[in-house]
Amino acid sequence: MTTTSRAPKAAMVVAQQIVRDTLRDGIRSGELLDPERIMLEKYQIGRGTLREALRILEVQGVIALKPGPRGGPILLDPDASHLASTVILLMQMKNAPFTAIAEARVALEPMISRLAADRITDDALADLRQTIVVMRDSLDDQHVFLEANKRFHDVIAWSCGNPLFGYLVDSLLGIMDGTIIGIDYPAPRRAAILEAHQSIESALVARDADLSRDRMSQHINEYMRYARRKFPDVMESVIPWDRAL
Repeated sequence: MTTTSRAPKAAMVVAQQIVRDTLRDGIRSGELLDPERIMLEKYQIGRGTLREALRILEVQGVIALKPGPRGGPILLDPDASHLASTVILLMQMKNAPFTAIAEARVALEPMISRLAADRITDDALADLRQTIVVMRDSLDDQHVFLEANKRFHDVIAWSCGNPLFGYLVDSLLGIMDGTIIGIDYPAPRRAAILEAHQSIESALVARDADLSRDRMSQHINEYMRYARRKFPDVMESVIPWDRAL
């Protein structure tokens, strides 16, 4: 039995054309795209199709629609929030538990740290060091501590030189610690996290790729052991899509 693939909607085709033309023309983040009347003529489409195409790009975080007579579509530098929303929606549809996210960390972050050891810049190392300072000064404030913790992992991910890894880790940062579904980090655990971060940072400063990988692997595996021991039910729960937005 043969199956036929459905042709893409006209609005999606136009959205893809807009992206190609935008990149080809060298339009930068914050700059306006062509106004509606020019796009209608360029792509030979109706107003409804164009507006649907722009809505697709807006939902994907590629553009923002600026109102007013001098408004129009403005190119954005997309962040990972849209990817995060999609990932969590797909995970919920598959009834995949939080442990699947944790297992992805075990696989990805040690490799990312290994790459970062060779590629991280001095400025990124300074950012990394600052997250450790904030964590040390905020051991009694879990919220501030965990925000700095997320920043630590974000800096390393974006320093590995592979933007796909950067987007993947960035998209999961809001849920990786599990606090949105009930995982808690008392003071002794926060102190252990700080110590682990200090050891990872020293390996990155030394540009030691294998040591960076091994220390990140140890850190993530310690997190897994802690979460499974203290919060087994949470680890097997599914993150609702609305909790991750």
